[in-house]
Amino acid sequence: MRKTIDVRGWVLAAIFGACCALCPPLQAKDIPGVTAVSPLDHGFSGLYNLDFGGAQEDFTAWQRLHPDDPMGPVSEAAGFLFSEFNRLGVLEAQFYENDAAFFDRPKLTPDPALRNRFQSAIQRAEVLAHAKLAKDPKDRDALFALTLSSGLQADYAALIEKRNLASLHFTKQASASAQNLLAVCHDCYDALLATGFSKYIIGSMSAPVRWILRMGGLPADKQGGIADLQTTAEHGHYLAPFARILLSIAYVREKNRARALELLAGLQREFPGNTLFPREIAHLRSTH
Repeated sequence: MRKTIDVRGWVLAAIFGACCALCPPLQAKDIPGVTAVSPLDHGFSGLYNLDFGGAQEDFTAWQRLHPDDPMGPVSEAAGFLFSEFNRLGVLEAQFYENDAAFFDRPKLTPDPALRNRFQSAIQRAEVLAHAKLAKDPKDRDALFALTLSSGLQADYAALIEKRNLASLHFTKQASASAQNLLAVCHDCYDALLATGFSKYIIGSMSAPVRWILRMGGLPADKQGGIADLQTTAEHGHYLAPFARILLSIAYVREKNRARALELLAGLQREFPGNTLFPREIAHLRSTH
């Protein structure tokens, strides 16, 4: 039992962090029906296409225009982490397909200069977010920035440093911030991604493990988690593509590879610069 809790609990923490590493921020103006394109849109489209240099140029441009917005530095941090994951080769979805592979993962060697830039961007984002919340506890951008900040730190701790306890701590913080955002913005569908996949993973575990994690503040609802991801995939602004990525992982776990392949093929067409999607498609087809 002890090993099962260790492995599966940390899979949850790492996957949630990985979600956030790719998740572009939600802006207060980004409500259903609004289609304005900003440097953040361009930046995260660049990240989905693995154009890290171009994405950082867009994030820098946003920060020049909006120096008090925590979305700028937290997006910069996401770009740093995503590029590091790509360099270290930890972004493949099959990495999360079985618990043993995660438990036996090596501790990676990060780029120390990039780590410092990542931490600096995180700190700037959190300072700006708390300043906004001091003026308005319901500020949507600030709540999402804190959600993303905690998720990014969970990801770095679990997947690079192999600090599992720290990763779980940050995961719980991110989930709490997401719930606060949903409480003030019911149609901020992107925030459902922060809770959907964690609910699905915990809901897939054995009853004793689900009970222990629920006691720690992490909900378990397998079908509800899939429903959250589907809502984001259909109605989300920035995170609809990533919701489809997570749904494809869920379908692989549910032995529905045909549906997973369908989602990944659509993502490959939408983001042709991303070499991860064709590799995942080839992997799934080769192991069918």
